[in-house]
Amino acid sequence: MDKIAVIGLGYVGLPLARLLATKYPVLGYDLSQERVVALKKGHDATLEVSQALLESVLNTKESPKGLTLSHEARSLEGHDVFIITVPTPVDDQKAPDLSALTQASLTVGGYLKKGAVVVYESTVYPGATEEVCLPILEKASGLKYNTDFYLGYSPERINPGDKTRSIEDIMKVTSGSTPEVAQKIDQLYGSVITAGTYMAPSIKVAEAAKVIENAQRDINIAFVNELKQIFDLMQIDTNEVLAAAKTKWNFLDFYPGLVGGHCIVVDPYYLAHKAKQLGHDPQVILSGRRVNDSMAEYHGKKIIEMLKTSALDPSNSRILVLGLSFKANVPDLRNSKVIDLIDYLKCRCMTVEVLDPMVEAHAAQALCGFDLESMEHCLGTEYDLVVHAVGHDAFKELKFYTKFDYRW
Repeated sequence: MDKIAVIGLGYVGLPLARLLATKYPVLGYDLSQERVVALKKGHDATLEVSQALLESVLNTKESPKGLTLSHEARSLEGHDVFIITVPTPVDDQKAPDLSALTQASLTVGGYLKKGAVVVYESTVYPGATEEVCLPILEKASGLKYNTDFYLGYSPERINPGDKTRSIEDIMKVTSGSTPEVAQKIDQLYGSVITAGTYMAPSIKVAEAAKVIENAQRDINIAFVNELKQIFDLMQIDTNEVLAAAKTKWNFLDFYPGLVGGHCIVVDPYYLAHKAKQLGHDPQVILSGRRVNDSMAEYHGKKIIEMLKTSALDPSNSRILVLGLSFKANVPDLRNSKVIDLIDYLKCRCMTVEVLDPMVEAHAAQALCGFDLESMEHCLGTEYDLVVHAVGHDAFKELKFYTKFDYRW
């Protein structure tokens, strides 16, 4: 039986390692010793894998099972399949940041043996697996591509916070560098993914499929965000318009809001980067990005306008923002546009307090410089305005003392 190593134990890698460990011996490797120690105790800070599920596969002295965890690179030695699931963000200039991917490739390359397969799940632009990662693997290992070792690409489709569609319930796109390896990779994923697999004809096709999934969502959300701006000028409730429009069977169901996270706000830039390299100006893709990136400032201006219209001085107003993470029921702060909204409001001299029971206080302070308020404090305080930024389930039944509410 193949020995599998999953490199990177974040939102993508941990659920995958846990699932594979139900059938195979799996090493879960992460650079963070703190992360590994926490996982060995059954605690997943991302909240994607419950303690019970994690403990059901954890390999310990008392209970030998499928999943072994380590932060030491030498533990990668002797494995047959390496699955790389590290972050691929963008830098301050919105260009692909492949530093984690190249470092992971360098590390894995040092432990490749003949016949090994390296599968990438991290989002990249079409061609990156073979153009960027392959040369690193060859140089680090001294092995020859498609003779001594092989490549695959199977894009992650994890939906953070979604408890109705677990990793095994989402169809998996697979691909390989030879027909035989493609079949092997497809069979590996197919053995644990109950929703089935789709074997793409090439690695580039699988890479391209991933980036357009989220670019398409970004454009659709940008469309309804622009509709909101138009309908606000007409004093029409955008959500009421959408409710009427979606009574037609083929109307797409998207809603306005702040677009954050590690996929939708990142993937379009990867596709745009490759397009620009080839001399094409991707106007629609980047136009959607501009609209969605502008929405925090748009809502900030609307909030100030709402206060002034209500004869309240923004500089003396007390505002509570409900939610700091990028989406409901997750603690993930990456690329959260709520942070941008709060920064905008704070620059207008308002008293802005933030409540998010999903987010750890030290994480908010470290990333954003915000002090999170306690639930008890917020429920006992009177606010001029409460901004319903993130729809955590924890907020649904709560009543806050406020003169006005702001929603989008």
